[in-house]
Amino acid sequence: MADRCRIMAPQNHPADTETTLVPSKKALVRRPSPRLAEGLVTHIARERVDVGLAVEQWEAYVAALRAHDWETIEVEPADDCPDSVFVEDTVVMYKNVALITRPGAESRRAETAGVEEAVAALGCSVNWIWAPGTLDGGDVLKIDDTIYVGRGGRTNAAGVQQLRAAFEPLGARVVAVPVTKVLHLKSAVTALPDGTVIGHIPKVDRPALFPRFLSVPEESGAHVVLLGGAKLLMAASAPRTAELLTDLGFEVVAVDISEFEKLEGCVTCLSVRLRELYA
Repeated sequence: MADRCRIMAPQNHPADTETTLVPSKKALVRRPSPRLAEGLVTHIARERVDVGLAVEQWEAYVAALRAHDWETIEVEPADDCPDSVFVEDTVVMYKNVALITRPGAESRRAETAGVEEAVAALGCSVNWIWAPGTLDGGDVLKIDDTIYVGRGGRTNAAGVQQLRAAFEPLGARVVAVPVTKVLHLKSAVTALPDGTVIGHIPKVDRPALFPRFLSVPEESGAHVVLLGGAKLLMAASAPRTAELLTDLGFEVVAVDISEFEKLEGCVTCLSVRLRELYA
């Protein structure tokens, strides 16, 4: 579909009858491409990627989600797209609306078609980012109804404006955050279940923008996936941060994602978590 300089109004749910939002624990995932080793790197030196090991690590990551009651939905593979395993960058979810992104790297734009099909099949209302906007899902951090959007290398001002136009009418508050030191906003910060933002200070542009901020000792310790309750999925490469979070009362589930970290990947970008769907 050709790019257009506008964003569509949210579509109505197909059913005309009354609908309600119910809790759901579904996660979109996408199998690594055989060309994974060709993936983009921007802020780090390129290292050799073992694709076979990466597939094993991905399978362990998916198994960890399933072990904590997440239903995983595998998006159709995109073998010609080296970065396609980083499925988070292709869509942003808010309530029952799926905003299909327009990735800042042109080579990644073919990744969105399969994801659009997957979310549409789940009954989501589908919107799109249009040219000249660019938006990567890794630049979007949601804390309740506040949506922080990283404005940096992959997401431009038009992309932020279009996200605001899509989600603010639904009750969201959108806050733009500068990102210059890392690839994406969520390469620098994520959030704990109580809304406290965590980050490794040398990689965070403006920690004062977040009402509650906790500094962690390792860069990869800034990345957590909320599994439910006090359980946090995080990379095995951040043992000191895991100890800190355990001392604070959280239960850490560690996974080895070393091959994806060589491509600036982290635990958040390997899945899209959907917590509310129409019933």
